Amino acid sequence: MKERREDISCRRVLVIMPGLLGESVMATAALHAVRETHPDAHITALVKRKLRPVLYGLDSVDRVLSIRKRSKRGGDGQKPKGRTSLIRLGRRLSRGEFDTAVILPNSFKAAALPTLAGIPRRVGYEREGRGVLLTDRLVRRRNRGEKDRGSTIDSYLSLARYLGAHHPSPVMHQCVKPEAAVYLDQRLREHDIEPDAQELLLINPGAPTPARRWSPRRMAHLCEMMSERYGLMPVVTGTPAERVVVNEMLDRATVPILDLPELGKDLHLLKAMVARSRMMVTNDSGPRYFAAAMGVPLITLFGPTSPNGSALSLLHEQQVVSDGLSLAARSDPGFDGPASLDRLHADEVFENAAMLYEQTRTLQVEAPL
Repeated sequence: MKERREDISCRRVLVIMPGLLGESVMATAALHAVRETHPDAHITALVKRKLRPVLYGLDSVDRVLSIRKRSKRGGDGQKPKGRTSLIRLGRRLSRGEFDTAVILPNSFKAAALPTLAGIPRRVGYEREGRGVLLTDRLVRRRNRGEKDRGSTIDSYLSLARYLGAHHPSPVMHQCVKPEAAVYLDQRLREHDIEPDAQELLLINPGAPTPARRWSPRRMAHLCEMMSERYGLMPVVTGTPAERVVVNEMLDRATVPILDLPELGKDLHLLKAMVARSRMMVTNDSGPRYFAAAMGVPLITLFGPTSPNGSALSLLHEQQVVSDGLSLAARSDPGFDGPASLDRLHADEVFENAAMLYEQTRTLQVEAPL
């Protein structure tokens, strides 16, 4: 990696944010580091519209710009092509008079955007053949024998180091919208749940791919065990695309489970629920990072994915890693694929959840508003 450049002008900075929920939350650590290093800079974050709540209330950002959906049709009734949409966004950004662009995603498109916008200094990793688009090209090196390039959060912090940050903290930052917290408490009371008296167990049974989803049946069984042992009230969350998984879990459960998506499909509401929760159990997916950023006790289930890429070094996280092969691969002795969550039993997860619950009995979580 190149040496840090202390002389980089950071008067008006554009930070191009990642497009995934978890990566966006991890990126808040780098945003905070850039703000601490350049306190007088005007920092603008460019993010997908649906991820704007991730940046709500953060002191590290002066302005949030949203990437508009390509839904408008031209005179011929057709949606604008990707290249046309990119040029339009580049022109829009050119009006911001940015002197520096910090490019967190590794895609070619992410580097092309500030180039089209005419931003004079463009800092990012030299990947995907985009080195010609960058003025400051960084390379993530790995030691011989290493299988990956380290964690995503460290990758973002390395960009902050290049901009002058000394020993940036990996701590992520999140704020809860007061209106969302008030709305959530009202809806909980409508379901005869007193927020300050009832401990909530937040369950996230979804994941980007089926291989990363633990069995909804076993998730339901875990809810039953935690409810019977500790009196926790289970709450399930999920995206509209994960509705089938959520419904299967609800159908399997023998204890009441609150359906959070039925209360509202909004990231502000999800963050408010995370902050209200006594504990969260989740597959390796985006909502995990809200709990991690807010210090909520967290059980994360890993199977086909490695914890290394999303390493967070959290004090109150218990990682449960499956080391068994998938059901389809058991009959193939030559199979050398990833582990599968279908070999992870509810009793094993319950033991970890119970241990973490006991260890964090006196922990008080209070997310900033």
